[in-house]
Amino acid sequence: MPKTYSLAIHGGAGTIMRSEMAADKEEAHRQALLKALKAGEIILRAGGSALDAVEAAVCSLEDCEYFNAGKGAVFTHDGTHEMDASIMCGRRVDAGAAAMVKGVKNPISLARRILDVSEHVMLCGPGARMFAREQGLEEAGPDYFYSEYRFQQLQEARARGRAQLDHSQKYGTVGAVACDRQGHLAAATSTGGLTNKKYGRIGDSPIIGAGTYANDLTCAVSCTGYGEYFLRGVVAYDLSCLMEYRGMSLEEAAHHAIHHRQLALGGDGGLIAVDANGNIALPFNSEGMYRAWVKEGEEARVGIYKE
Repeated sequence: MPKTYSLAIHGGAGTIMRSEMAADKEEAHRQALLKALKAGEIILRAGGSALDAVEAAVCSLEDCEYFNAGKGAVFTHDGTHEMDASIMCGRRVDAGAAAMVKGVKNPISLARRILDVSEHVMLCGPGARMFAREQGLEEAGPDYFYSEYRFQQLQEARARGRAQLDHSQKYGTVGAVACDRQGHLAAATSTGGLTNKKYGRIGDSPIIGAGTYANDLTCAVSCTGYGEYFLRGVVAYDLSCLMEYRGMSLEEAAHHAIHHRQLALGGDGGLIAVDANGNIALPFNSEGMYRAWVKEGEEARVGIYKE
């Protein structure tokens, strides 16, 4: 029998305080999240695949300047934009990922092409851009990615002499997870990384098993937070393992991964996850996480702060 669909998205987790958020900015973020959620839900409602839905939702978030991905990507130390993205199909347990990507308008679509067309799982740097061009993906110049706000963030980080977590400035990594009516799962994550990052730094977002994972037997996961800790904890796959090998429910496994294992490592952040029964989990141990979610037959919901 056909199952009901579910979809969840995030726009980053971090120090997001209600007391510091102007009402107009809060509403703008809520509308951006709802727009991305709708982009994915339209596909699921029409009987489309979870994989198409998460790509569409993340593309919408990448096209929004409010979030640290695509158009809203932060600056590197050299004043450029290096973006990372990954996508995973739970039905095939196959994935595509791109790292240190420049000039590609929607890095998540590049990751999707790597999944669908390439014999490889991950491409990076100039090679990833060459592949994107061969695939006819839309490119964008420096002016498209430039914003004065992001540039000022870079100046502040340079003055401190360190890389800066973007979501501490109320922005962050983006992601989506979905279960379609056939019970198949998919996950996608995209980011611009850290402000003022150097040396080709890569976080967890494009790493399968760390920032992104999907398997129809367990769950689909997209993480957000300080990437180094999510890399060390292999958080996305860890959640799947807790379900597969310890028999935990999605909610139990997600809570354990974020509120126990990540805290033990010293990491903050959160994740979104769904299972093949359409259950949704949205745990975070930071002050807030931009998130939105919907189940078939229910109203879409949006959250920013701890409820």
